[in-house]
Amino acid sequence: MRRMKVRGTSYQRGITLIELLVALVICAIAIAGIYQIFIAQSKAYVVQDQVVEIQQNIRNAMEMIVRDLRMAGFDYDNTTSPARIEDFKPSPPYLASGNSIAVWYEYYKPGDPLHGIHQVTYTLNGTTLERQMILNGANAETENLLENVEAFELTCGVDGRINDYSSQNGVVDNWAPCGTINNNQDKVIAIRITLTTRPEQENPQDDRFRTVSPRTLTSVVALRNLSVKKI
Repeated sequence: MRRMKVRGTSYQRGITLIELLVALVICAIAIAGIYQIFIAQSKAYVVQDQVVEIQQNIRNAMEMIVRDLRMAGFDYDNTTSPARIEDFKPSPPYLASGNSIAVWYEYYKPGDPLHGIHQVTYTLNGTTLERQMILNGANAETENLLENVEAFELTCGVDGRINDYSSQNGVVDNWAPCGTINNNQDKVIAIRITLTTRPEQENPQDDRFRTVSPRTLTSVVALRNLSVKKI
């Protein structure tokens, strides 16, 4: 009987140390690349989240400023009020300066805790925009409206002279920085507000926000109660 020859398996080499090291280096490079992408994405997410937050904060602050300024001189002609604006502020019912503005208005609703004469002042104190509300000449409350403010610019729209009715037509004649107007002579019927702020950088060594440009929001407010009243 003829025997069948069985061919033995050929000798197979294992992985050499050099090949193993090369594989580890390649894996390390790939992991490092993935890690860098992860870090970059994390930084971008944090920055974007802060930018969205500061944009929302600046919009909220601007809405409050616009709301208060629109009330300037409200109910100014009410002769039946138990207290009048003139009892707290001579005409006109506003006081504008470089980085601060105050307005007065009447709000009469018996039973409401906010019933009476309101004085609302916005002031930039350092990098903090403050809002102060004084009710009936007392009970002052100050709140920090917006942090990390780089600029709070006020430009006044002037319509002629106070008590010079021939110079008034209800239209802005010229715009000037509020710090340069004469509050006792220039009749202001509009305010242009510009707010500039940037995301807060708590750690000076953190460079994530250095490339983020400041956020600026501008609004024009018509002092509607004053544009129709002869003062």
